[in-house]
Amino acid sequence: MLMSGSEQQGPRGRVAQGERTRAAILRAAVDLASIEGLEGLTIGRLSTELAMSKSGLFAHFGSKEELQLATIEAARAIFIEEVVRPVLESSERGLPRIWELCERWTEYAQRGVFKGGCFFAAASSEFDGRPGPVRDRIAEIMLEWLAALERGVREAQEIGHLDAKADPRQIAFEFNA
Repeated sequence: MLMSGSEQQGPRGRVAQGERTRAAILRAAVDLASIEGLEGLTIGRLSTELAMSKSGLFAHFGSKEELQLATIEAARAIFIEEVVRPVLESSERGLPRIWELCERWTEYAQRGVFKGGCFFAAASSEFDGRPGPVRDRIAEIMLEWLAALERGVREAQEIGHLDAKADPRQIAFEFNA
């Protein structure tokens, strides 16, 4: 019997193939959720979009909530790669870093990284009044972003780029707004 390349490679090859499949599923899920919302993201809808069996998708996620949470994490990873990491790796501390963060954030939104626009703006609005793990994770990620801005403000204050008496949380809130 002939075996695929991943089967010939042994268990690690199968794991790598599974990871690639999961990553491709999540990229499609992020785009679909950015257009139709996280509530519109179902295993059935995603199976139609990907021409993949429901049972195949179910094996990766197990439930709609697990799919939603994995999609949120995938969107977070994309945001970090597109916005946060490049700034932390290349920009000068203080006000230049804050400006670059805001510029990259704006450019990321304008570039249409997600087919339906800013994933987190839509998801936070969609789940704002609902209890549960999906809403909680979205809120945590939004707070992470505000905390990153606040850290940048504090650095800028330490360096002398911003008034040390100003409230870093308020300034971060205003940058975010």
